[in-house]
Amino acid sequence: MAIGKLLNWLRGTSQAMPLPEALWQQTLASLPFVERLNVEEKTRLRKLTEAFLAEKEFTSAGGLELTDALCVSIATQGCLPILNIGLESYRNWVGIIVYPDEFIIPRVVEDEFGVVHEYDDIASGEAWDGGPLLISWHDAQMAGAGYNVVIHEFAHKLDMLNGEANGIPPLPASVSRKAWEATLLAAYEDFCALVDEAEERGEGTLLDPYAAESPGEFFAVMSETFFETPDILSEEYPALYAQMSLFYRQDPAARGN
Repeated sequence: MAIGKLLNWLRGTSQAMPLPEALWQQTLASLPFVERLNVEEKTRLRKLTEAFLAEKEFTSAGGLELTDALCVSIATQGCLPILNIGLESYRNWVGIIVYPDEFIIPRVVEDEFGVVHEYDDIASGEAWDGGPLLISWHDAQMAGAGYNVVIHEFAHKLDMLNGEANGIPPLPASVSRKAWEATLLAAYEDFCALVDEAEERGEGTLLDPYAAESPGEFFAVMSETFFETPDILSEEYPALYAQMSLFYRQDPAARGN
């Protein structure tokens, strides 16, 4: 099936349809952290991606042309975190809006004194509770070296299943909430201190300093690291890696490079 035809085909059916082999292989080749999966995992990820594409609706903004390759790439990356959790984890929302590059989101916040501030925020991704997921395609194509805006925003969606994105998503029975919260917050506080020290010295940090924004952003950034550069996370925060391995029911570090 030629590029460009798949989208129209999928829009005409609610059934999961098989992806063209050439398109699937092209997607794997462009995502090295997905290519590392074994044959059985790739087969299940492909079927999950097909089901995801049948269930969700892609739209574009800013003049971007949607292509099959674009949609399949985003869907594949978004389905990787739920490979062993299931598509039900992405319930209660349908839309994915893809921008060509970073986009502007108007913000309105009220400070501690009751003063309302309005400003424009430049974003590469955004997950709205109960609403669509917004992605910069330019940033999505930077996947593979520890930065993954798609996994980041999909992790927020998982986190929002039980309320606000606070770094504590619905946990399986194998994960103690007390242990998860203690491990995540200890790693978060340690990382915040590292970021402060690095800023004082005018240096960077091994992991994305944006993770210091909040526990919710820490969880999302560490999810990027967990799937793309798992050896770094397992070395820097082994206890957190172990908890995330239990949550995602995957062990990316064991897959090798």
